[in-house]
Amino acid sequence: MKNTLDIDNLVVRRTMIMKKLVTLTLLFCLFAGLKAQTGYSIALTLKPFKNSKVYLGYYYGTKKALADSAMLDQNSKGVFKGKKALPGGIYFVVSPRMEILFELLLDKQQQFQISADTAKIPASIVFTNSPENSLFLKYSKFAGDAGLKSVQIGQQLVLAKGADSVKLLEERKKIAESVDKFRDSIIKKNPQALLATLFKAMRDPVIPPADKHPGGKYDSVYAYNYYKSHFWDGISFYDERLIRTPFLENKLNRYFKELVVPAPDSLIKEVDRVVVYSRANDETFKYYMVYFVQKYINPEYMGQDAVFVHLFEKYINTGQTNFFTKQYMDFMTKRAYSLMANLIGQPAANLEMVDTTDRPFPLYAVQAPLTVVCFWDPTCSHCKETVPRVDSMYKAKWKALGVAIYGVMTDGGKDNWKEFIQKHDLSGWYHVYQTPAKAAEIEAANKPGYKQLYDVYQTPILYLLDKDKRIVAKKLSYDQLDEVITLKLKSK
Repeated sequence: MKNTLDIDNLVVRRTMIMKKLVTLTLLFCLFAGLKAQTGYSIALTLKPFKNSKVYLGYYYGTKKALADSAMLDQNSKGVFKGKKALPGGIYFVVSPRMEILFELLLDKQQQFQISADTAKIPASIVFTNSPENSLFLKYSKFAGDAGLKSVQIGQQLVLAKGADSVKLLEERKKIAESVDKFRDSIIKKNPQALLATLFKAMRDPVIPPADKHPGGKYDSVYAYNYYKSHFWDGISFYDERLIRTPFLENKLNRYFKELVVPAPDSLIKEVDRVVVYSRANDETFKYYMVYFVQKYINPEYMGQDAVFVHLFEKYINTGQTNFFTKQYMDFMTKRAYSLMANLIGQPAANLEMVDTTDRPFPLYAVQAPLTVVCFWDPTCSHCKETVPRVDSMYKAKWKALGVAIYGVMTDGGKDNWKEFIQKHDLSGWYHVYQTPAKAAEIEAANKPGYKQLYDVYQTPILYLLDKDKRIVAKKLSYDQLDEVITLKLKSK
């Protein structure tokens, strides 16, 4: 009896061990299979190209870049392949002649096949083992047909009149609505798909009808605030896939140009909001930081360089942006320190200069309700054209308003400077320059020179200061400066 039990126990133990081994083998096979699926493998048949190289490209904001290349064989077959998965986003296939042939989506599933005949794109494109791209292709064909119909209606509208034009407009509206419905159906049926994410991100807010506004009638302020507050609905600033699309940057440009008050304080608040949300992902943080730095390091509008200074002080100079190259870091550091001293609204740095007879006459010795500081060079061709015009404006208008001009000779030599002043009768100005001895003294003390303090790296440059020598405007043309002076004095 004992021997029988021992044998039975032995059989049971061996059976359990075998089951464990089978389970471990299955798990090993499963993980081995998962490991084999890492990376990407996109098999391509692209007729009629043979024995030639094609490329896989991607969007990065409004820019385009190449991710991979593949050599097509005699049968027009090749493969884009890599051990590491590609970041999600919108990609495109590029011909040997560097022409974009068609777009595709890349997300989690990166092992699939594409076949196409370039003479029949998009009709000939077929995706295999990629439901996402098959759906994208279906939408692209639908939207393309709808777009063509809309263009044809637009051509008919040129000649249409009366009831016919109303009918055509209604028809075009229905076409646009059909595209929206198609997108909505994809979002509803495939909410987790990359295509659904893209459609939600591309949506524009729809302002409620007038009867839904406060008081039951159209309110432009309400409409603006509603549109602005819903502009980013459907977009996650930490979704890395969106930075590899061609529409996100355009959406950013629209928001900061059309919906945000262009004053530095308003811009800084909005920029910080985007950057804070983007920090959940290293790639999105990098993208938005680079975007905002490039936008505001040399801004389109006066005074907005304060946004770059804010970015530098809060993020860059605190060691949070190690993705910038050393060379670019050096450039940003020099640029930031050049701008810090001459932001709009701040007191202007005093200029310890001497006049044409070498008598000291600093900037703060000027007593005037407004002071124009003109940095110029008598040998500079642009200065030769602009400075006499500034003088004409001064004599015709500014002088009578009490405006003073503090003219600073930056280069060109003292003799050339004095000759130019006399020849063009630049009377009434406070003409000054910095002596070589003073420049050497400042450099020896390791202090910033006036060119850094006023960001003077070209000439002429005009600044406008108030009676307390605070910076009112900078780097404007003389006629733009005249408008500011007129508005400033009128407001008083």
